[in-house]
Parts: sequence; structure tokens; C-alpha cells
Amino acid sequence: MRLRMSYIPNAICVLRILLVVPIVMLLLESRYLHALVLIVLAGLSDGLDGFLARRFHWTSRIGGLLDPLADKLLFVSVFASLSWTGLVPVWLFAVVIGRDVIIVAGATAYEFLIGPVEPNPSRVGKLNTVMALLYLFFVMTAQIYGWPPEVSILTTGAAVFVVSLVSGLDYVLTWSRMAMRRRAAD
Repeated sequence: MRLRMSYIPNAICVLRILLVVPIVMLLLESRYLHALVLIVLAGLSDGLDGFLARRFHWTSRIGGLLDPLADKLLFVSVFASLSWTGLVPVWLFAVVIGRDVIIVAGATAYEFLIGPVEPNPSRVGKLNTVMALLYLFFVMTAQIYGWPPEVSILTTGAAVFVVSLVSGLDYVLTWSRMAMRRRAAD
């Protein structure tokens, strides 16, 4: 049986999911440089699978679900590991993860009660991801290189807190409106 090229983005997503275990192990062992290298590789693979899917129209429903799942799994695992080691405050971890739990629970409810979920990240959701990744990058590079200064980490952490709350609320309101419109149309 021949592997179809259209499965490449999904295979890259699966590889990104498999990277989670070594990344968590490295973080828990305080091997931040090695973990950061794997996280960067995971990020590049995310860009690559997205590019391939869009460029060659290798999109699929499973790919549309696998990609955000891989991202969330990596994201949650890194936050949890850094929180476990004391580098990320537990309250910030709770806010970030709480937002994701609300989004996943809402998407699941929408899928079962209304209809198929078509992932469509909002601008504020994308900003949330960028800010959280920048924060994690700062936390890790501070451990590796002693840079950036603590004030940068605190400021970025505060931005993550605010944007997480705003984007979580944005997702709840947006998807609630969509559900009400869809129910009204039926």
C-alpha cells in the first residue's frame, strides 16, 4: 500500500505530539537548552505542516483537529512542567489551562449539540498564543542565558494573564452567538 502525500501534514502533527514526552522529561531534568531546541523544532514542524496543508490543499477533517490538539498538548505540557519546577506561577498555569479547558469543553459541546466544529482561531486567540510562547521562551532563556531580565518575564506573564482572560471570553461569546444563530436557523 502506497502512502499518499496528503497524509504528510498529519504525520508531522503526530511527530509533534511524540516530541512532547522528551520535552517534558528534559524540562523536569532542568535541561532547558535541549528542551528549547525540541520546542523550536516542534514550532517549525507546526509551520511546515500548515504550509504543506495550505499550499498543496492537503487538508482533512482529522488534520484540522490534530493540529490544534498537537499545539495544545505541547503548550499545556510545557506550562505544566515549568509550573511543576517552580518557574511558572501555579496561578498563571491555572489561568492558561483553564482557558484551554473552557475552549475544548465548548468545542466538544458545540460538536455534540449543534454541529461540526470548524477550528477558526480569533485574532485575540492568536495574540494569546504568541504572548504565551514569548513568555515561555523568556522563562527558559532566563534559565539558560540569564536573559531577559526578570521585569521582562513579569511583564510578559502579566500580558499572558490578561490576554488569556480576554481571549477565553472572546471564544465563549463568539461560539455562543454562532450556536444561537445556528439553533435559530434550524
